[in-house]
Amino acid sequence: MRDSAQFNYHLGRLTDQFVTKTADGYDFRYAGEKVVRAVLAGTFTDRREFSLAAPGRCHDCGGDLVASYDDERFTIACADCAATFGRDPFPPGGLADRDPDEVLAAFDQHVRHRHCLAADGVCPECGGRTETELRDGDDALGTEYCVSHCCRQCNHCVHSPVGLSLLDNSRVVGFCGDHGVELTDHPYWTLAWCVRDDTTTVESRDPLRVTVGIPLGDERLDVTLDDDLRVLDTTRTSRGADAGGLAEPT
Repeated sequence: MRDSAQFNYHLGRLTDQFVTKTADGYDFRYAGEKVVRAVLAGTFTDRREFSLAAPGRCHDCGGDLVASYDDERFTIACADCAATFGRDPFPPGGLADRDPDEVLAAFDQHVRHRHCLAADGVCPECGGRTETELRDGDDALGTEYCVSHCCRQCNHCVHSPVGLSLLDNSRVVGFCGDHGVELTDHPYWTLAWCVRDDTTTVESRDPLRVTVGIPLGDERLDVTLDDDLRVLDTTRTSRGADAGGLAEPT
């Protein structure tokens, strides 16, 4: 900007909120860094729309899955029956320098970490305190029950099926590991208990108690949660050698 008066005017408008004056000049505040990163990530300029073949099979009809990118979000859905198994934000910067498999692997990790952070009480957007609520389902998720993590500070909310909150639970990880399934090796949408509630049961309404069943091989792990998503109990039972492996990745 050649006009120093104009420059000083705009600098003054940014000072304290986006930049701060230092002994050596000016430096970015956290908010200013966030804006610059958003610009570099393409948040304001990248409006790509495309679809990719996604790993796994439809939990309803067995059809192929498609990952569609639109409005900075990926939607995982069946190409045949249109059943949806996930819809979450993914910044356009995550598309750069990655092939399709790497993009979907990055999206999988992005979703896991965002939801785990929110479940631990930390807003993935601003770092504020989140409150967790177990409530009746969301049409967008295609489930009868869902979990909402909403930030007290910025009002950002993260919604998910109940099972998704158990991906990093030590007893669930151990149970699946005993059956040769490493949860980190499979995209979350390929695990039926993460994205559907066919094996989720409401035990009581007041107080609210929900049990998520994870059938795998000849066993089943039942995890009971309260309305704050705290694990109250886990029960491991035998299902018989000929039982179907409903929790196995598709």
